[in-house]
Amino acid sequence: MNIQNTQPGRGVRTVPVANGGFTLIELLVVLVIIGILAGFIGPRIMGRPEEARRTKAEVQIAGLRTALKLYKLDNGFYPSTEQGLRALIEAPTGGRIPSKWRDGGYLDGTHVPADPWGNPFVYISPGQHGDFDLSSYGADGEFGGETIDRDVNSWELE
Repeated sequence: MNIQNTQPGRGVRTVPVANGGFTLIELLVVLVIIGILAGFIGPRIMGRPEEARRTKAEVQIAGLRTALKLYKLDNGFYPSTEQGLRALIEAPTGGRIPSKWRDGGYLDGTHVPADPWGNPFVYISPGQHGDFDLSSYGADGEFGGETIDRDVNSWELE
């Protein structure tokens, strides 16, 4: 395609214009390459959700552990098993009452987060493995298990 360009005093001149776009063959080659890459990368990415959930549980336990340590730093003791992790977001009204409970609590939000599988964390104080035991029971939500059902425990993360 040519376009005529006229400039005063210079006459008429033809300027070539390139046709933009891709040919059908070029598009098919790109699609085949994307398909090959998806075939190699897809299964590797798709096989990682459980690993990601387990890592998220570890991070959540580390965050809860830090909040519990702040609670103890302020009050001199950890919440009891009965008070549970709820003591991190609202001042306990039963059991040993903390005298210096922090306004706003020790966790952001109005509820204790669930583990990545949607189950509550298990908190025991005093624990068998330290001042407290904090666990996620994995995908099945029950004590023990293997592979995706394996528990994530605070005392194993240190």
